[in-house]
Amino acid sequence: MGFIKTKLLDAYLFEPKVFGDNRGFFMETYNAQLFEENGFTLNFIQDNHALSNESGVLRGLHYQLEPFAQTKLVRVTRGAVYDVIVDIRQGSPTYGQWEGFILSESNKRQLLIPQGFAHGYCTLVENTEFLYKVDNYYSPEHDRGIAWNDPDLNINWPTSNPILSDKDTKHPYLKDLERQFIYEG
Repeated sequence: MGFIKTKLLDAYLFEPKVFGDNRGFFMETYNAQLFEENGFTLNFIQDNHALSNESGVLRGLHYQLEPFAQTKLVRVTRGAVYDVIVDIRQGSPTYGQWEGFILSESNKRQLLIPQGFAHGYCTLVENTEFLYKVDNYYSPEHDRGIAWNDPDLNINWPTSNPILSDKDTKHPYLKDLERQFIYEG
């Protein structure tokens, strides 16, 4: 298994070791000891699973406020997504920057997203299944988002006309957010 630094401070791609033969494959998708050996002390408490029936479904950009902020470990088990993270920690050297990754059933990559990041993804194919672990419970009162099409972020989504939930059409721009996360690096 390998951890790959992203350009955004504290976010990592994770490439599990995959053992395959003519029958299929086996891989460990999470091993607490391995993560701790690489500097990640996490206490995942919930697993989530989402299915998107159509290509072009965009979910995000989501985050939760303290004390319910979440670290996420995300992956795709069927299909493919363009996954985007945005550093929204005031004072971080990478504040306001975003990075995108292809996560798919074929590349088996996972993305470790720390607290203080907004997260979203757009499906690239039909019937995509997206799974993720979180280290804090969902709290509707602390649920927030950033507009997927924020012109200051200028994210290169793979579609200009995504399929959105009603909620995801109403998020503010990053510049309109109050100070919510402070980077203490």
